[in-house]
Amino acid sequence: MSDGRGVRGVKSASRTVALLELLAARGEEPSRLDQLAEELGVPRSSMYQLLRTLVDCGWVRTDATGSLYGIGIRALLTGTSYLDGDRRIRAVRPYLDEASDALGETIHLARLDGGDVVYLATRESHEYLRTISRVGRRVPAHAGALGKALLAERPDGELPLPDDPLTALTENTHTTRAALLADLARVRQRGHSVDRQETVPGIAGFGFALRYDAPATDAISCSVPVARLTPDHEVRIVAVMREIRAKIEARLPPVPGAPDWR
Repeated sequence: MSDGRGVRGVKSASRTVALLELLAARGEEPSRLDQLAEELGVPRSSMYQLLRTLVDCGWVRTDATGSLYGIGIRALLTGTSYLDGDRRIRAVRPYLDEASDALGETIHLARLDGGDVVYLATRESHEYLRTISRVGRRVPAHAGALGKALLAERPDGELPLPDDPLTALTENTHTTRAALLADLARVRQRGHSVDRQETVPGIAGFGFALRYDAPATDAISCSVPVARLTPDHEVRIVAVMREIRAKIEARLPPVPGAPDWR
């Protein structure tokens, strides 16, 4: 196993990362030793030793019986460090507040990670009827406003998409590459993406790529319950979010000498 530069990977490190990602993906659902060993194709004895090491280090937690495992608190500390250490996230946060105050709706910042987008910051709606979101949430890029805004920044032949059928989150999600490409063409034409109940039933979203990278890796969006989405409100959302995007891009030109994170 090697990376794109021909550097051979470390098997134990790859196994540890795969285990942590699996536990994180399961969220509140605890896992048993046999389940983890089988899913990752690791001998039971080796998996037990790895789990005990990670429990002792705080990366994995276990119950009183020592038979159930979940992600540990050290993962939270590392994730928080990522958010606090990224100058772009820090710089964008005040503009998320500005958009939230202007629109009274839920505002997101997310980053493309392979074929998914990961939520980096959220400002919740002021209204009682809210969308459901959280920092760290991972969503297939083809299934929502944030992801489609970022996919549209790339040539159709370079999109990080799996084979058809694409994963459906709702009955409105694009499940074929052809349908998605037609939508992305419309995104490029209008300059922003639209998600009409493709990620969450009852929720619409409007996504705007942040072009301080080329191609863009970050995007902002406004999510709103369709019950509150009048034509006039949609026009206002698009106008405000366009203005917010322009302010962010003006605030975040490339910095000479700054790390080019990959």
